[in-house]
Amino acid sequence: IDGRSFRLADGREVLLAGIEPVVTEKARRASALSAILAGRDVTLRGEDDTPDRYGRQPAFVFLASSETLVQEELLAQGEALFSGAVTNKDCAAVLTAAEAEARQAKRGTWADPSAIKNAESPGDILAGIGRFMVVEGRVLSVRQAGATTYLNFGRNWTRGFAATISRRMVPAFEAAVTGVKSLENRRIRVRGFVEARGGPRIELLRVGQVELLGGN
Repeated sequence: IDGRSFRLADGREVLLAGIEPVVTEKARRASALSAILAGRDVTLRGEDDTPDRYGRQPAFVFLASSETLVQEELLAQGEALFSGAVTNKDCAAVLTAAEAEARQAKRGTWADPSAIKNAESPGDILAGIGRFMVVEGRVLSVRQAGATTYLNFGRNWTRGFAATISRRMVPAFEAAVTGVKSLENRRIRVRGFVEARGGPRIELLRVGQVELLGGN
């Protein structure tokens, strides 16, 4: 068992869908999940029954005889991050609200001000290469280069932070945000795995990875 997976009595390993682990000690993450599951039967519900490459069964996990969603509990405690990859809108809304509650109350990971990275500080983001991060900032420009659309948060396109959208994903974002170009000069929050391509990059694979913020 770890921060977002556990083993059933029949030997199957279940991966909690829709969340990513926070950057804390593995033992603490496992303890948070164990405290919720201890001695409880669970019900699994999923959008896709196909195991991942490690043989884990992705699922939304409910405590038996209740509508308590384990992912929601972890998010509300600040012991997980919403992945943005949930396609069911109602479920995504529940998970987003749980994370927002923890963030506002500064629970768990949100007690650390650095839990949300500033898009204007690419060095801080680069320090987390390969990790799942949440980044906030103002989109200074939206530009297309080849098959990729770039949401640039810095004036130096090479070294600044940018979120990228592949051509095949653009229609989904166009529908969700009334045009990708409309994100220019907007403050947004993005989440995803950080890559280094000159500057730090996060590829946007799902519309749920983007949140519009106030304060244009």
